[in-house]
Amino acid sequence: TAVALENARHTEWLETENRRLKVDAGLEHNLIGESSPTRAVLERIAKIAPTAATVLVLGESGTGKELVARAIHRNSARAGMSFVAINCAALHDTLLESELFGHERGAFTGAIAQKKGRLETADGGTVFLDEIAELAPPLQAKLLRVIQEREFERVGGTRPIRVDFRLIAATNKNLREAVRLGTFREDLYYRLNVVSLLVPPLRERREDIPLLANYFVSKHGPRVNRHVVGISAAAEECIVHYDWPGNVRELTNVVEHAVVLGTTDVILPEDLPEALLEAQGPSSAPALSRYHETILEAKRQLILRAYKEARGNHRKAAKLIGLDPHSLHRLIRNMNLRAALKK
Repeated sequence: TAVALENARHTEWLETENRRLKVDAGLEHNLIGESSPTRAVLERIAKIAPTAATVLVLGESGTGKELVARAIHRNSARAGMSFVAINCAALHDTLLESELFGHERGAFTGAIAQKKGRLETADGGTVFLDEIAELAPPLQAKLLRVIQEREFERVGGTRPIRVDFRLIAATNKNLREAVRLGTFREDLYYRLNVVSLLVPPLRERREDIPLLANYFVSKHGPRVNRHVVGISAAAEECIVHYDWPGNVRELTNVVEHAVVLGTTDVILPEDLPEALLEAQGPSSAPALSRYHETILEAKRQLILRAYKEARGNHRKAAKLIGLDPHSLHRLIRNMNLRAALKK
């Protein structure tokens, strides 16, 4: 179809442009985008990567902080060595300690053999500690010593082990506030925050959304055995105007949903999740199909009438509609109805 060809040409142009940007920046990376904020991130990576400085990567959840960390590693003098990523929130404190530092045989129940830690295996390379704000206070103290002395002991061990690695940490929390509240060590914060890099949320780089979405279409299509060549102009308008609280991680899930449920060779608005369509404001209505526009308007009127009958009582309104109060709250938020309900 004409729309399919248009989207295919657009995708090809965006891919060519992205390759040009990679060459212009002189970087090896997997970051996708051509917006000014993305270019600023690439420029900062180009400055940071050749140095040995510890880096603190900041940004909301799902913005691609690990991709930034990997780009720093790939463009550093340590590129030929290991890149070891550890999620500080994924394991219980005891398991995380063993994962980081390793353990000796018999150090604890179940330690039937000596195990090297991730810091030891990263010797010569780069260590990426994601969600660093979740690190427990005892482990914060141990990490501080490793950063200062470049040595540690395995759990249950006494022999110092010297290591040489570059440290990159990441968080979606405000570490200054955590320091003020006493949940994060101030001395560790200053050790980590030698150089910082902020990854902007997707809503602040909307120019990147079509490029990212088309990339995810090309990625998810073959995985579910569907031939999808692109995204329709109407669907693209929907995704560009959405605020993406889950950022790139949410976008890839939405595109996979649309690829799985779609029936044509392009993504249409009706293929997108209902929650995303519900969040479209009046200005986005032309991008929606007549069917979904009608459905959304019916939902709005149903909620407004229920509130009027319930005299503003949220629980009663939810009962009239047949929803639980939490689901009604979500609908009101997604459909931007708070102002209308206050009138």
